[in-house]
Amino acid sequence: MFVDRKEELNLLEKLFQKKDAQLIILYGRRRIGKTELLRQSVKGKKHLFFSADLSSEQEQLRQFTEKIYHISGDSFLQTQPFISWESLLRYVFDHLASEVPIIIDEFPYLCVSNPALPSILQKVWDEKSKEKHVSLVLCGSYMSFMEKEVLSSRSPLFGRRTAQIFLQSLPFKELKYFFPQYSKEEQVYTYAVAGGTPAYLQKITDKNTLAENVKTEILNKNAFLYNEPRFLLMEELREPSLYFSILKAIASGKTKLNEIVQDTGIKPSYKVNKYIAVLRELRIVRRELPITEEMPHKSRKGIYILNDPFFRFWFKYVYPNVSYLEEGDVNYVWEEKIKPDLDSFAGFIFEDICIQKIKELNRENKLPFKAERIGRWWDSSDEIDVVAYNSKNEFMFLECKWRKKKLGMNVLNDLKRKANKVSKAEHRYFGFFSKSGFTEKLTEASGRSDNIFLFDY
Repeated sequence: MFVDRKEELNLLEKLFQKKDAQLIILYGRRRIGKTELLRQSVKGKKHLFFSADLSSEQEQLRQFTEKIYHISGDSFLQTQPFISWESLLRYVFDHLASEVPIIIDEFPYLCVSNPALPSILQKVWDEKSKEKHVSLVLCGSYMSFMEKEVLSSRSPLFGRRTAQIFLQSLPFKELKYFFPQYSKEEQVYTYAVAGGTPAYLQKITDKNTLAENVKTEILNKNAFLYNEPRFLLMEELREPSLYFSILKAIASGKTKLNEIVQDTGIKPSYKVNKYIAVLRELRIVRRELPITEEMPHKSRKGIYILNDPFFRFWFKYVYPNVSYLEEGDVNYVWEEKIKPDLDSFAGFIFEDICIQKIKELNRENKLPFKAERIGRWWDSSDEIDVVAYNSKNEFMFLECKWRKKKLGMNVLNDLKRKANKVSKAEHRYFGFFSKSGFTEKLTEASGRSDNIFLFDY
């Protein structure tokens, strides 16, 4: 199944059709769907697609030569593999680049066998790209390598790229294609558990209940997803145990720096800052501020949140309970640790889903005004799930409630009270997302007013 990615596919199609040379960098976390996106982008087209691995340089050159032979048909390639990357790249640029897109998947693996490859590619690119119509895509999953060794100013390839695509996980709205038999409520729970990573979603089936899926595909010590975060982080990090402690602390609700320091016991505190900076670079953790903060880099109100719902779930429920799970006590972990807490856990993810929806409505000009900033707001005593506003002093305040009872007028009155802390502007709107609907009084109030919006999640 291939879902969404329309924006990325359209961009790649436009770039492939351009007459001048194109060096495209595609990167993102493993399992996010980069390879499948590239395969879809050249579906039905003649192309050269080489996927690297961790074999020796000689073996990589032999495999790449074989791929080239299948495209070019030059008979000498059957018996004489290229013995250097420079000779291979020169041949490709001279004989194939004008005819077919060239895709090198897992480019960092090639650089492991020959660290000079970026410099070699830069040399050949500078010579050949001016006279050839080249469409070259370099793709990689090692985030730190792609950003530091391919995209950064210290890379030999710096200044050559014509486009870069950072591929992110799928938004919640795409889950309906994976799980058409699930209700919207079941889809929310599934997104809270597995997030929007295609490879994870494909491990789950709507023929089973959520409990069955979690027990079989995540809590089972032999399952693909059981150790997935561990394997991914060990590829990128040198001291995984310290990073794991930080991620566990954040997943358990320790979102402020001093709370993380106290929970992990890592001292001095600047070390935690250093580790968090690495996690932010890898897009595993994000720093979030009240959306109205005017000087984010100086604010001390920042909190840290795990970006991916599956990582939140894993570090909150799997990692702390490994001793039970290694003994096969899956039912205990589900019944005693996860199930009683699942609605609370899903409630925070529900806020993310609602923010996605508000941003989508804003792009489609379906809000009462065009918002410039959208996000959460909080102070020392109150918080508002979503605030959208612009420089014209137009505000929209929204609450997202994942609870079993309908929302009533008390929630509206409380939201207005909290909104007064943010702005008393003339143009203010109020909105609600609710799992269980709305009371008759709140529905009537919305019908009488043009500034109260009720959203069916």
